[in-house]
Amino acid sequence: MQASIEIAQDAPLQYLLRIGDTALVLGQRLGEWAGHAPVLEEDIALANMALDLIGQARAVLSHAGAVEGCGHDEDQLAFLREERDYRNVTLVELPNGPGRPGDFALTVLRNTMAATFFHLLWTRLQDSTDTELAAIAGKAVKEARYHQQHAADWVVRLGDGTAESRRRMVAALERLWPYAAELFADDAVDEAAAASGLGPRWSALRPDWEAAMAEVLAEASLPMPAHTAFVSTGKRGVHSEHMGYILAEMQQLQRAYPGGVW
Repeated sequence: MQASIEIAQDAPLQYLLRIGDTALVLGQRLGEWAGHAPVLEEDIALANMALDLIGQARAVLSHAGAVEGCGHDEDQLAFLREERDYRNVTLVELPNGPGRPGDFALTVLRNTMAATFFHLLWTRLQDSTDTELAAIAGKAVKEARYHQQHAADWVVRLGDGTAESRRRMVAALERLWPYAAELFADDAVDEAAAASGLGPRWSALRPDWEAAMAEVLAEASLPMPAHTAFVSTGKRGVHSEHMGYILAEMQQLQRAYPGGVW
């Protein structure tokens, strides 16, 4: 069984891992819908969005490995770290809903929340002093824009649809909204990134994110939830109970057959 790798704790690397890991884990969750979406068009759309996110994760993690300078490639960073070394926000590791693959309303709401954030982040990262990261952002921002528009359309359709679809959207809001606060919780990693020009403090994206989400929810006739004091801690490596199950599925092949290729 392949042993875990050790990674550095310097701020630039941690900032990159937060981006790459969030895209990676959300892509994994979306991939669970393959073959199970409510209509064929959505089956294809969700799979394609998962592939976009995995592509973004590959690019960022590959660059993170180069920044770290320890010889770790994107596969090792994706599959051979311990749970505490993943830096994704908790929002993306939550299950899609009860059962498998989950609840479609929860999935499209989370996609809207995450894609709105990613679109704002990639837009800002195009001006990064890290030219490689800026180049990645230039491509990823187009994908995030489509993801946001596609998911937001579904939030509106379900929120302003039948009594059942509205009930599911309200339940999804209650479940997911408290985890949004972590997206904008700054720490020393954000401060270092802002000071060096690597990327913005994530808190700087909050006003535009809230404005965009308020517009979507208003069109969907859904209430904008109030802020809560709760702040999840996935960005710091302290994850929910769901993260271990994701990693067990993600890592099994690489752990069992180290260095295996197709």
